[in-house]
Amino acid sequence: MATKRILFISQEINPYLPATGQSTFGKELPHVFHANGYEARIFMPRYGTVNERRNQLHEVIRLSGINIPIADADHPLIIKVASLPPARLQAYFIDNDDYFQKLDSDVDPVGSDRPDNDERLIFYTRGTIETARKLRWDPDVIVCTGWMALLAPLYLRRLYADEPSFKKSKIVSVFDTTSFHGTLPAAFVNKLKAEGVKESDLKLLKGKDITLGVLQTLAIKYANGVIFHTPEPAPEALAAIESAKAKVLPWEQAQAGAQAFLDFVNSLDSK
Repeated sequence: MATKRILFISQEINPYLPATGQSTFGKELPHVFHANGYEARIFMPRYGTVNERRNQLHEVIRLSGINIPIADADHPLIIKVASLPPARLQAYFIDNDDYFQKLDSDVDPVGSDRPDNDERLIFYTRGTIETARKLRWDPDVIVCTGWMALLAPLYLRRLYADEPSFKKSKIVSVFDTTSFHGTLPAAFVNKLKAEGVKESDLKLLKGKDITLGVLQTLAIKYANGVIFHTPEPAPEALAAIESAKAKVLPWEQAQAGAQAFLDFVNSLDSK
């Protein structure tokens, strides 16, 4: 049987960011899948708090160089790569000076309080998917973890619906304990339209404050599976699950750890 491929679109991973429950699990999860026969690759933003020298990041010239237009400006995409220990899994970093450099006003390593988080979401999502497409490495499963990965299911199922690399991929959204408690600017909807997202796909955002819970409902709509890796899910997400087609791993079962995630992802083959 051919080796399965799993792509992780992650918000934070230790040792690139300080050890927290989220970043530690972000490191553990790919290794569990790798140990169970999956070929794993990982993406995360190259935040300004990531120490390039200590973590031995280097630029991948053949993947860098495209510009991503957002809000009437072009933003260059830089791709860097490192090996995630101990199994030396391939980890790719989405980098751009406009969006990921550390600011004095940042309340945490990922900049959860920034006023341009809508554009950072768009850039990270578009940059990750464009790079994964360039790699010509077709994943069987795509796991999206954290608020920085919440746009990925929409993009994969709508803007990249005809891309052969992702047509057969199962998408899993992981909702974890997150530091994002604000709202995105109302202009976010128009920026998504400029990206090519259709009005019919933005109904869930219309007339609402764009909070974490609202973004999660958008991810639920386009995911094959949803994992609640938090004891206090957003009420909007819980309500959306009731009518969703996605398979769900609730918090009570997700507490079992990485093995529960592995079993859940494997079960999607039968759905």
